[in-house]
Amino acid sequence: MTSIALFGAGGKMGCRLAKNLKGSRFDVRHVEVSDTGKARLQSELGVETVDADKALDGADVVVLAVPDTAIGKVAHAIDDKLKPGTMLVVLDAAAPFADHLPKRDDLVYFVTHPCHPPIFNDETDPTAKRDFFGGVAAKQHIVSALMQGPESAYALGEEIARTIWAPVMRSHRVTVEQMALLEPGLSETVCASLLVVMREAMDECVNRGVPKEAARDFLLGHMNVLGAVIFEETPGVFSDACNKAIEFGKPVLMRDDWKRVFEPEEIAASIKRIT
Repeated sequence: MTSIALFGAGGKMGCRLAKNLKGSRFDVRHVEVSDTGKARLQSELGVETVDADKALDGADVVVLAVPDTAIGKVAHAIDDKLKPGTMLVVLDAAAPFADHLPKRDDLVYFVTHPCHPPIFNDETDPTAKRDFFGGVAAKQHIVSALMQGPESAYALGEEIARTIWAPVMRSHRVTVEQMALLEPGLSETVCASLLVVMREAMDECVNRGVPKEAARDFLLGHMNVLGAVIFEETPGVFSDACNKAIEFGKPVLMRDDWKRVFEPEEIAASIKRIT
């Protein structure tokens, strides 16, 4: 049985992973430093924690379910306890991209991250419909990267990724650099920023007298139909009026050089702020 030392097991993310790993083929050793996290693991999963040394003794895989700012510190703290060939699994590209992991050619570094349940889906179960993050009931896609290690190690990393993010549909293989383009580049710098602007635009309509519920219903409905056309979920074209509005609106809202956020130096600077 493959043994996994799960660090941060009682945290918000770690507990999600612990639930999905429970009952799997993996032997999981739960590591948690906070009393709150330990209590959560006991009450929600009925599992006890062990100290780091015991968890790492003979562990085949170490999963770091800790904040980006702590990954480097934790990884270096346990470095001398990792046997050659151990797989270190990190749940975000930021710290690996920023070169925060130990310089160990004899370790396997695997990075994985969820895409989260897509807006356009076929979920009908009430729990799945409200599982916006994923990893509980809603199906989602994932991305993974084998940062270093033998090619044969990818299969184990992907199996773990499919387990912790289950239920999984498509599993995409990318590089760490590509994952950094996706996050923070695409998902946070671009998507999250524009969604905040859209919310502020809705609030502005409310400030100008539109009932909040009407403004929210109108915006979310249009996000659905416009998004379906833009992302080719359904065949269709925009009206001439809509195209004219886009032609006028985009240069008003966006700088001409906005795509520079994907330049390597911009991605590196964004990740430096995160980590």
